[in-house]
Amino acid sequence: MRKKEDKYDFRAFGLAIKKARMKKGLTREQVGAMIEIDPRYLTNIENKGQHPSLQVFYDLVSLPEVSVDEFFLLVSDLVKSTRRRQLEKQLDNLSDKDLIIMESVADGIIKSKEVEDE
Repeated sequence: MRKKEDKYDFRAFGLAIKKARMKKGLTREQVGAMIEIDPRYLTNIENKGQHPSLQVFYDLVSLPEVSVDEFFLLVSDLVKSTRRRQLEKQLDNLSDKDLIIMESVADGIIKSKEVEDE
């Protein structure tokens, strides 16, 4: 039996890992040390879409809190993007008073879009 030629393209995943790593202010060397891989391996994943091993894949998505849903699930309205997950993480650090302000901001954005649509 022939091996299936269609392989998943990991370039978008690699770019998301790179963006999340940089947002956290981590170098490839630091991430490599944390998950015990060579920084060059991480470079190839981030820049060339090299297929990571399952363990490295797991370690990478666990470390920078990147959502893999956006890369593997096809149902877009069930997917939480990396940006949404990062925002949720930030919201976890806010007080109830802060969340009232954030809710008001979100309501204002929604209302302004409704006005634009009229």
